[in-house]
Amino acid sequence: MISLDIPGFAKLEIEHLVLDYNGTLALDGNLLPGVGKLIMELSDDVQIHVLTADTLGQCEEELTGLPVTIHIIEGSPEDKAKLDYVDSLGAIKCACIGNGRNDMLMLKNAALGIIISGAECMSMKAARAADLVASDISHALSIFTHPVRLLTTLRN
Repeated sequence: MISLDIPGFAKLEIEHLVLDYNGTLALDGNLLPGVGKLIMELSDDVQIHVLTADTLGQCEEELTGLPVTIHIIEGSPEDKAKLDYVDSLGAIKCACIGNGRNDMLMLKNAALGIIISGAECMSMKAARAADLVASDISHALSIFTHPVRLLTTLRN
């Protein structure tokens, strides 16, 4: 678990890290460089979940050998399916990272929501629901290995 008391924001006790795949962990279906190493580092502290519609069909292959639970979203609306998954874990114990419109509800309802503004860009609706904006997934994941960064960014 990652615990951090952020004055004026929240006392975070993160047990689950919930990640979107395409546009967040991957570009064009391929896992971004360095992401696997960061996932391995974080897996000692939190359970890692990957939620995806797997549009390009590469998620399971790309994540083989990494300590993640993959959940393939089928049907629509995808935003509600992702929210339901986060709620089943206990949203107050979740940090969520995504970039798309279908990530908006999970970003809004999680204890901490981070949106990625990377090569696939980001949905403005989802951005308004997030607590933080990261320029890429490496920066977003590194904030959990250096949690004082959360404190300096989110405190009031």
